[in-house]
Amino acid sequence: MDSQKPAGAPEPSGQTMPTMDRRQFLMGAGVVGLGAVGGRSLLSNVSRVPASASQPTIKIGYVTPETGALAPFGQADAFVISQIREYVKKSGGIKIGGKRYAIEIITKDSQSTDSTAAQVASQLILDDGIDIMLVTSTPDTTNPVSDQCEANGVPCISSVAPWQSWFIGRGGVPGKTSFKWTYHFFWGLEDLEAVYYDMWDHVQTNKVIGALWPNDSDGNAFSAKATGFPPFIASKGYEVVFPGSYADGTSDFSAQISTFKSKDVEILTGVPIPPDFVNFWKESAQQGFKPSLVTVAKALLFPSVVYSLGSLGENLGSEYWWGPPFPYASSLTGQTAAQLATAFTSFANQQWTQPIGFAHAVFEVAFAALAKTNGPGDKEGFIDAVKDLHLDTVVGPLAWPGPVANVAKTPLVGGQWRKGTKYPYEIVVVSNSLHPNIPKQSQVELIK
Repeated sequence: MDSQKPAGAPEPSGQTMPTMDRRQFLMGAGVVGLGAVGGRSLLSNVSRVPASASQPTIKIGYVTPETGALAPFGQADAFVISQIREYVKKSGGIKIGGKRYAIEIITKDSQSTDSTAAQVASQLILDDGIDIMLVTSTPDTTNPVSDQCEANGVPCISSVAPWQSWFIGRGGVPGKTSFKWTYHFFWGLEDLEAVYYDMWDHVQTNKVIGALWPNDSDGNAFSAKATGFPPFIASKGYEVVFPGSYADGTSDFSAQISTFKSKDVEILTGVPIPPDFVNFWKESAQQGFKPSLVTVAKALLFPSVVYSLGSLGENLGSEYWWGPPFPYASSLTGQTAAQLATAFTSFANQQWTQPIGFAHAVFEVAFAALAKTNGPGDKEGFIDAVKDLHLDTVVGPLAWPGPVANVAKTPLVGGQWRKGTKYPYEIVVVSNSLHPNIPKQSQVELIK
């Protein structure tokens, strides 16, 4: 990729644009291209790893938002499954107790809705007869799939949802509740709070924070009065301005913007889905709301989102959970984070994205646990292996049990989007207070 701009990426500009719906966002941001071309799913070409007729087979279900508003989270899945397919082919299958087993990976598209996620998970369990389930990409996907597995006694490994959104969002109570069949790894709100506070405290502001928290699993976890951001923000001497929860898919944010302006908000935080933030931020520019610092989760993870904002994307900040600077390597392929990101770019002809590492890591966990079982059908053995599993992965060291029995935590730093050298925007590490082994690449900067 020798060009300075990826194919299909919009040119940065200072012009504001009209409100867009989800389909327009996906098309304009270049998100649809990898997941589906001409209505044909690319994942369908790599979903099944061929099994030798003489080998018994382990069936793995994999649910992903291949289409819909959350499609950026599933952007790397075709690449990751292609790599796992090649790994299994070269190794002759997974070795369990001296015997090798073929792997069949059956993928399903959640279409970015919780109802479809639950439906396709049920199909994988009841119709396809999977042995284990893997799922990533926000609580809208992980939670309904995990619930189906818990109800049907199928082992499930999930990721890419803050652990509180996954655990508490499913009715879990820390210290009182545990799930038998479902295990998760990711960072928690306590990590995000620490990272964002470190970013806020590095610049001069009036310490008034505007919150853009939707009425969904993530938004409800973030806005919870007892366990979410509000008590943390108050404990640090900052004021939070929260106009109230809004529905995913909102196209008019005039009320929120008016409230933020009237309260002199200088810091913006939140956890909107990508198309909602694009609409909010463009409306903010049109209506004269310009905070000095932005630390927004979920929506600002993806280069395609920042591209779609043109010149309005510079210095936007977000959590940074995986990328080339992270000093970790895969337990399966031996690839470093940087090598895995480069391999994706070669495969997809697109800039790397953060979910790549976690889509790969769920297979690392699955293979490590499977190796300790008696083969297909040993569901109890799989869960026993995960309960106290310690594994060095491409997203960092994992160790169960973590903050609760079903969760292991992963490293988190903070990043900001800057004008790039190879791409229109590139994210850089600006806060590494929690994990100094991940190198800091720049200082926090205010929005210009």
